[in-house]
Amino acid sequence: MPDSKAVIVANEVKPRLGTGYPAQYADNCKTREKRALGDQFGLNQFGVNLTTLPPGCWSSLRHWHAAEDEFVYVVEGEITLVDDHGEHVLKPGMCAGFKAGSSNGHHLINRTDRIAHYIEVGSRLDDEEVVYSDVDMKLTRRNGGAYVQTRKDGSPLDSR
Repeated sequence: MPDSKAVIVANEVKPRLGTGYPAQYADNCKTREKRALGDQFGLNQFGVNLTTLPPGCWSSLRHWHAAEDEFVYVVEGEITLVDDHGEHVLKPGMCAGFKAGSSNGHHLINRTDRIAHYIEVGSRLDDEEVVYSDVDMKLTRRNGGAYVQTRKDGSPLDSR
């Protein structure tokens, strides 16, 4: 567990670059940076990330969570939220949320020529399923283990 710090500088947290998606799905997210802020305090009930999207970068593929709530708050720049209802431009001070179990597939895209930063907050449940709206993929986690990537029917991604 990290030291019991009370205060950190968010931009000094080492970022994770890119995504864990299979190569065929990773290209649009390859320059995304996530700084796991909640981990710096040993938080385990919810996750908090400071995410940076360079111009043209996506936050993820469009997806929805079966069990976990998700919330985003724009800190700097402009990003476009794409969901089942269309496109919504989000500017600093604006936020969006997604209730667990709502099948409204969503993601964020930076369509500007400037870097954008946003905070994302989500539940950290032991059992979760993430369904991807536009590709044949889902992630499943059981008993707090690692996520397993499969096709939506549960078969291995490389089986077809």
